[in-house]
Amino acid sequence: MTAEILFSEKEIAERVEDLAREIVVRGPEIAVPILVGSFVFAADLLRALARLGLSLPMEFLWLRSYDGKNAQDAVSVIAGPGEAVRGKSVLLIDGVLDSGATIAKARVLLKDAGAASVLTAVAVDKLRGDALAHADFALFHGVTEFIAGYGMDHDGAERGLPYIVRVE
Repeated sequence: MTAEILFSEKEIAERVEDLAREIVVRGPEIAVPILVGSFVFAADLLRALARLGLSLPMEFLWLRSYDGKNAQDAVSVIAGPGEAVRGKSVLLIDGVLDSGATIAKARVLLKDAGAASVLTAVAVDKLRGDALAHADFALFHGVTEFIAGYGMDHDGAERGLPYIVRVE
């Protein structure tokens, strides 16, 4: 794999702290990371929120929307939300917002499970005009290339990179 670093470990860490300050004022009551791509970002963000006095309980969604580098039309639900979201203000966390299909599906699942409201935070929002959903909060915006690292994969690899790379 040939890759170029788009966002360094330091840049990511600084943006996570900034984002946590933006989110804490909105007062979400529970965090719901989407597995698998958000796990690194979610862990960093939840620790940053806790340092600001907002230690959130968690519930997980496990959705699949990519096959290699290609976004699938249908989002597969591997594990949906539980009762913990009922009546709560949810902070939905994902790695990348590309087509918006995963976020849109997750919002429906959370609303169907009784969530009072849903705020969305992503590591990277590609800002596609045709996206099915939007992010309320994002570390970075406007990346058009396929990316990996910081929890996001390239054919199952590169999730453990502490930075985000452009995959060529």
